[in-house]
Amino acid sequence: MINLYGVEIKKLEDMMTREGQKPYRATQLYTWMFEKNATSFDQMSDVSLKFREVLKANFSLEIPSIFIRQDSADGTIKLLLELADGAKVEAVLMRYSYGNVICVTSQVGCNMGCSFCASGLLRKTRNLEAHEMVGQVLVMNNLLREEGQGQRVTHIVVMGTGEPFDNYDNVLDFVRIANHPKGFAIGARHITVSTCGLPDRIRQYAREGLQINLAISLHAPNDEIRSRIMKINQVYPLDKLMPAVKEYERLAGRRVTFEYILLDGVNDSVEHADELAKLIKGTLAYVNLIPYNPVIENAYRRSSDEKVHAFLDRLTRLGVTATVRKEFGTDIDAACGQLRAKNVHEEKR
Repeated sequence: MINLYGVEIKKLEDMMTREGQKPYRATQLYTWMFEKNATSFDQMSDVSLKFREVLKANFSLEIPSIFIRQDSADGTIKLLLELADGAKVEAVLMRYSYGNVICVTSQVGCNMGCSFCASGLLRKTRNLEAHEMVGQVLVMNNLLREEGQGQRVTHIVVMGTGEPFDNYDNVLDFVRIANHPKGFAIGARHITVSTCGLPDRIRQYAREGLQINLAISLHAPNDEIRSRIMKINQVYPLDKLMPAVKEYERLAGRRVTFEYILLDGVNDSVEHADELAKLIKGTLAYVNLIPYNPVIENAYRRSSDEKVHAFLDRLTRLGVTATVRKEFGTDIDAACGQLRAKNVHEEKR
């Protein structure tokens, strides 16, 4: 069966035509699925009984189930979700003053092997389908509706477990569904896809005609450090990555966000800040500094507040726009770099 939640609307129009239906059926189905929150085809009262039977025989509306829910003292929610095949992935909701941000996982496990990241401790077993990423948002929206006050997910970051550009087609279908007015209707500027740096995919993404944000997990100002902490740099060093970033900015007319985790004694000196400013010179350059979040399996330490602020101050003095990311959910291992689905063997609750 085809899960309709993962079918981008133009593809759904083609499907409806092949079923002998008018293309408008796609919009009709999207309205029930995303606006009216229908959970079964039987609820779709303006669809004929005959065609509802066709839908039930060929399509599904299955979404992930909650295996474990954790709530942080700061209001962050982390869900360990169980998929149809029993695989388990994590999704995190962060509450900002401007809206509710969900961090979506794109793969079961991750093969990128970044040494500071807990997600890489689980080897990739498969890509997530588009409907499984849509399902993460649907489950979180259901929880927010239960809280009342008309809340819903307003922003999406594809920054959970996995490398989104290693699952390119499914991720693109997902963000198109999220952005479509009849889908989640989340504005393109409120959706961000993150990559650790696959140059060919960055160039391909530049040609998609999307206004959806792109973030680059940079985390080092030179090849020596980046190759040591990020295996991807051994395949795609900075002299391959940075031209792709500049081409993206030129073709898409959008600036990237450079993500930079500060690791004590590794990449956090003011000299490293000087190198970073030199490296990204010629780009539109926005840097998101991320204080390191602890992972017990590695020996990295968090940079002191003094080092973080000195690094930020040096970048600012050099004309680089930079901020320090606000932290969420550290007490439930929901912060950046901590997702690992470590409770997969616990009993469901």
